[in-house]
Amino acid sequence: MERIICVVGPTASGKTALAVELAKALDGEVIGCDSMQIYRRLDIGTAKPTAAETQGVPHHMIDIIEPSESYSAARYVADATAVAEEMLSRGKMVILAGGTGLYMDAFIQGLDFSTAENHDIIRVRLENLYDRFGGERMHRLLERLDSGSAAKIHPNDKKRVVRALEIVFSGERKSAHDELTKQRPPRFDALKIGITCDDRAELYRRIDLRVDAMLEQGLLDEVRMLKGMPTATAAQAIGYKELMPALDDMSLLGECVETLKRNSRRYAKRQLTWLRRDESTIWFYRDREDFGSIVAKATEFAKDFLYNQPE
Repeated sequence: MERIICVVGPTASGKTALAVELAKALDGEVIGCDSMQIYRRLDIGTAKPTAAETQGVPHHMIDIIEPSESYSAARYVADATAVAEEMLSRGKMVILAGGTGLYMDAFIQGLDFSTAENHDIIRVRLENLYDRFGGERMHRLLERLDSGSAAKIHPNDKKRVVRALEIVFSGERKSAHDELTKQRPPRFDALKIGITCDDRAELYRRIDLRVDAMLEQGLLDEVRMLKGMPTATAAQAIGYKELMPALDDMSLLGECVETLKRNSRRYAKRQLTWLRRDESTIWFYRDREDFGSIVAKATEFAKDFLYNQPE
């Protein structure tokens, strides 16, 4: 089983900088694991790494689709796995870096999801039914057809309710598919290195400063671009939807910015909740030690994992 390094953490924690340093030390390249950095032209709001930040280290899975396109964990697994296989064939170490936990876990496991992935007609019909009859009614239908999945999904979670029903109507129970998936060995043997702040207030301060910097860099221009694209899937992402009202009334800008900061902090909290489920992750804290020390220690952990472990 191929070994890879994963750099995880909440937004504004310094994942890119750490991933770049590890790639330089391990002769590796970085595969982005961010559900928003995949969109072209959305550079500021997604905190896409700049040329100066990447320091010449190749970064993959960034700028691969248009803002109007939808994307999924299944598609990410297929695309990122192909990139990883090509990198490994050249003898390069894979450094997976990002804050989208679902994508990362799916990639490591090598999930193939269901063949129902492309059943667009079924999905659209179910979405229309959900909008027409509501979440409670559709959830009751799911309970009758796949009680295992229904027990794990809230009626208000439209995306997951529709997804579970889509799989059912395509000839498979989602809960049965998930159970089979768990029984398979992972595709990659991954060491997860986490970076965050021990003091949550410090992390939130970093997030607020990042939002301020994004506005200075021209975030509103990206929001305007998205508003001119009625079908833009990315328009609902954190960093863009909060600022939309300000385009019609600039007197609302201050309020919109505060909403963006609040939502970004809440997102960081959700990221940490997801990431901390994996107790094997090695965590480093920006407010406990200097970045150089973190890099040195993380590099040693990575080298030991990659080169000193029994096959």
